[in-house]
Amino acid sequence: MTKLITPGPKAMAMIERDKKVISPSYPRSYPFAMDHGKGSEVWDVDGNRFLDFMGGIAVVSTGYSHPKVVKAVQEQAEKFIHISSDFYHENWVKLGEELNQIAPFDEDALSFMTNSGTEAVEAAIKLARYHTKRTNFIGFTGAFHGRTMGAVTFTASKAKYHGGFYPLMNGVTHAPFPNPYRPILETRKGEDYGEAVVRYIEDEILAQILPAKDVAGILVETIQGEGGYIVPPEGFYPALRKLCDKYGILMILDEVQSGMGRTGKWWAIEHFGVEPDIITSAKGIASGMPLGACIARKSVMDWEIGTHGNTYGGNPISCAASLATIDLIKTEFMKNASEVGEYAMDALKEIQARHPSIGDVRGKGLMIGVEFVRNKETKEPARELTDRLVDLAFERGLLTLSCGKSVIRIAPPLAITTGEMDEGLRIFEEALTIAEKETL
Repeated sequence: MTKLITPGPKAMAMIERDKKVISPSYPRSYPFAMDHGKGSEVWDVDGNRFLDFMGGIAVVSTGYSHPKVVKAVQEQAEKFIHISSDFYHENWVKLGEELNQIAPFDEDALSFMTNSGTEAVEAAIKLARYHTKRTNFIGFTGAFHGRTMGAVTFTASKAKYHGGFYPLMNGVTHAPFPNPYRPILETRKGEDYGEAVVRYIEDEILAQILPAKDVAGILVETIQGEGGYIVPPEGFYPALRKLCDKYGILMILDEVQSGMGRTGKWWAIEHFGVEPDIITSAKGIASGMPLGACIARKSVMDWEIGTHGNTYGGNPISCAASLATIDLIKTEFMKNASEVGEYAMDALKEIQARHPSIGDVRGKGLMIGVEFVRNKETKEPARELTDRLVDLAFERGLLTLSCGKSVIRIAPPLAITTGEMDEGLRIFEEALTIAEKETL
């Protein structure tokens, strides 16, 4: 592949201006300065074309600037941009009806609309405390739920997310997430690793640390995102649901990244045959417009008027974008995510056979993680290789993002074609070949 001249002069000039006025806290992976995008392709301000394997961190579900989403945004903007959550409008109600239809439980759903994933998680935390009259929670190591004070307390993927911000919210105890590639607990005969983790929660946490009667909810990413795109074993969620039912604990699923058709189903939990009590959504819900939702069983969302609210909740433009997005996912892109995701997994398994650094390939639909190791027996994370691969791919026209200790996430727009996937994987393998020579 031809190596691009990037960052170009226009990008470098923009980056210098950015340094003078934008918070330095934002993690910038590489010097990409966007100009425009279409489908699964993006162009920087210097005219360089890239394929996008990260989708704005799994956000642009329908691709960049899908005509139906653009039209919905334009039409709503011409009517009104804002009215506040004190009043009513059609798009907000209609979106609630749509979310009720696709919610992953049989009971009717009520939705609290937010502006982001972390705000949806904050709403879920407050709702769980209000509904159960309990104060404590269980989260998981490796988790990412956001950076606001409540959500970041559950976040446990990088220590720097907590550094400098103590004391955090009280009442959160972490259990190990069931990572089948890197188990840290022993399993018993006839037990899968997910069931072992649930046994640990009951026997160690609830029996020795945290009384079950004080636990409002267990908050977990259905498929762990920032922690490494980790798919738990099949037995995990049925066992967790059983545990929650036994002790009257709410099962709260964070599907901010895994939901909205990304795994080939509306929600990743549908792959496991379990119904949660509360689910959070954002990212792909509106193709890039800021929107999130805390979706709960009607019997659970029982808080009184005024107990929780927000100014921009149910923003009319974001709701319009979401309605168009849901329709496109329903009619086209959920099926595409399943088919192209399966195609990509097969191709990545073939690449894995040719490369000693690929320890694991995992995922569902278009939520795929490729984990790199220095040695397949010791499974030592290949951090330097992973970082180098991201940079080499960028230089050749492919946008990727890492996660976990040494994982590349593949989360392109759900509209990506098999031809585009082939092109991206060719760049991916070329970059990997170079990275292996340089770092192993």
